[in-house]
Amino acid sequence: MAGYSFAGPALEFGAAVVDDQPYPDAKVRIPLGVLNRHGLVAGATGTGKTKTLQLMAEQLSGQGVPVFLADVKGDLSGMAVAGESNDRITTRAASIGEEWAATAYPCEFLSLGGMGKGIPVRATITSFGPVLLSKVLGLNATQESSLGLVFHYADQNGLALLDLKDLREVIQHLTSDEGKADLKSLGGLSSATAGVILRELIGFADQGAEAFFGETEFDSAELLRLAPDGRGMVTILELPAVQDRPALFSTFLMWLLADLFHDLPEIGDPDKPKLVFFFDEAHLLFDSASKSFLDAIQQTVRLIRSKGVGIFFVTQSPKDVPSAVLAQLGNRVQHALRAFTPDDAKALKAAVSTCPHSGYDLGTLLTSLGTGEAVITVLSDKGAPTPVAWTRMRAPQSLMAPSPDAVMDAIVAASPLARYAAVVDRESAYEKLQARLQTAPTPEQAAGQATGQAAGQAPDGPQDAAPAPRAPRAPKEEPSMVEKVVASSAFRSMVRSAGTVIGREITRSLFGTARRSR
Repeated sequence: MAGYSFAGPALEFGAAVVDDQPYPDAKVRIPLGVLNRHGLVAGATGTGKTKTLQLMAEQLSGQGVPVFLADVKGDLSGMAVAGESNDRITTRAASIGEEWAATAYPCEFLSLGGMGKGIPVRATITSFGPVLLSKVLGLNATQESSLGLVFHYADQNGLALLDLKDLREVIQHLTSDEGKADLKSLGGLSSATAGVILRELIGFADQGAEAFFGETEFDSAELLRLAPDGRGMVTILELPAVQDRPALFSTFLMWLLADLFHDLPEIGDPDKPKLVFFFDEAHLLFDSASKSFLDAIQQTVRLIRSKGVGIFFVTQSPKDVPSAVLAQLGNRVQHALRAFTPDDAKALKAAVSTCPHSGYDLGTLLTSLGTGEAVITVLSDKGAPTPVAWTRMRAPQSLMAPSPDAVMDAIVAASPLARYAAVVDRESAYEKLQARLQTAPTPEQAAGQATGQAAGQAPDGPQDAAPAPRAPRAPKEEPSMVEKVVASSAFRSMVRSAGTVIGREITRSLFGTARRSR
C-alpha cells in the first residue's frame, strides 16, 4: 500500500484487506492537509456510515481541528462519553494492529430553535435570505424570484426581517390597499404570487417553524473553537426533534456554511483545516432543489476550501449528490451497497463509476462488504488520488450510542454558548408597519380632511390681500441609501447590540444571505 505511505499528520481509517484478510502493516490513511478538498461517505443503511463519521471526528478533534456534526438520528452524542470495551472491539483492534483506548471528546450540543436538547440555534429571516427560504418553502423559480423582490423592498425601506411575523407583515402590507403603490414599484412581483408566498409562510409557521427564526442569532464563528486542552471542539447539532422537517434542517445547515463562507478569510491550502463539516442525510439538501440553489451549493463547495473548511456529504449513494457537486469531492469512503431492485443496481453502477480504476471487481465487492468495512480512495499529500483500498475500519473510542441525558444536560448547562438561549424581539418590520397602520387616518377621517380642505378654499368676492408668497425652497435632496440606513432605528439598534442581524450589510451572497459585520 505504497499509495498511503505519505508522511505528516493524518487520520487513520484502518487496515487494508485482501481476500478477506486484514494486513495490519498496510494502513489506510488520509493526510490532514487534504481534508479541505471535501469528501463523500456513502453506503446503505446499517453499513457503518455513522461510525465512520465518529471515527473521523475523534481523530480530527485529537489533532486540534474543530468539527461540526449534524446528528439526525441522535446517536453521535456519545462522543462526549468514553466508549465501553467488548469482545468485538478488542478483536477488531487486534486484527488491524491497533490499540483501542476508551476516550471522551470535548463536545457542544446545539438544537434548532431549542427543539430538543442543546443550545438553541436561530437565524434571522434577513440573514437566512430568499434563496434558502425558497428551498424550505418549496417555491418554484418564479416564486423564488418574487420572494427576492420582497427582501429587496424590505432592505430598501429599512424594514428588518428578524422572524416570520416580520416577513408576513411585509407581504401583507404589499398586498393591502395601503401597499398597492409599493407593490406596483416592484415590477416583477404580482399580488397573486405574493399571496401564494404568504400562504406558504402561514403553513410553515403552523408546523412550528416560528422557533427557528429570530434572535439571538447564532454566530457561526462559534464552530471554530478549541477546547482548553487544545483539542478541537466537536459541535453536534441534535436533530431528532425535527426529523419531520427535513427541508428545514438541511437548509439550515447550508445557512451555517454560507455564513462561514462570508466571514472566513482566504488562507489557501493550510496544513490542517480550520473546520470539517459533516453533512449527514445530504440527499435531503438536494431533493426538489432549484437550479439556482444547486448552482449556489456548487460554487460554495468549490470556493470554501480555500478558506480552510472541509465538507463531507454523508448519504446512501453517490447518486444522491448532483454530479457538479460530486466532482468537487476528492475523498471517498464507500460502505456496502445493496442491489435488490433496478434502482439499487443503478446506484451501484454509479458508485463503481466514481472510483478510480483498480484490481478489485468493485461491483461484486461493494455488495459483499461487511459492516464496518469500506472501499476508500482519498487524495495523497501531493493531491493525487490514492489506489482504491478495501479497508477494515477502526472502531471509535467514544461511546457508540447516545449519551445519557444527565451528561448532555450538564454539558449544556455549563456551555459558554448559553447566551444564545435568550429570545429577543426588537423593533423590526412588524412593529414599524403596525405603527404605520395605527397612525394612518381612517377612511372617515380622510374624508373629513378632504371636506375641510374644500371648505377652506377662498370664496368669490373681495378678500384681504394675501401675504406675499415665499420664495420656493430648493427641493430636498433624496438621502442616499447609506444615509437612510444610518438614520434608521435599525442601524441605531445595531450600535446598541453588536453582532445581531441589523449589523449585517444590505448586500446578499450566492444564497441571498446577508453578510455579517464583525
